[in-house]
Amino acid sequence: GGGEEEVAAAMAEGEGLVSVDYEVSGKVQGVFFRKYTQGEAKRLGLVGWVQNTSHGTVQGQIQGPTARVRELQEWLRKTGSPQSRISRAEFSNEKAITALEHKDFQILK
Repeated sequence: GGGEEEVAAAMAEGEGLVSVDYEVSGKVQGVFFRKYTQGEAKRLGLVGWVQNTSHGTVQGQIQGPTARVRELQEWLRKTGSPQSRISRAEFSNEKAITALEHKDFQILK
């Protein structure tokens, strides 16, 4: 995996904005996972969306200041809603953005 050090260094320095997609597997549907994710994202001042997929996972996108996005990623990996059981959280398509592409954090049907 070349180039990971440079990416990590670049992320550590600025409070730039990032966008990252996520998918959470486990017991995450029917346990208010989306509602809690929205609440946590709003608490952190992040924007994006969350939705249930047809194959039993929850997916979405997070955008905001890097450090805050990291906090929500950690929350999606370990915490979730009180009744959820997270087996895996995967993050992809991470990129630096110059402006937020969403107005708020929405639950999509």
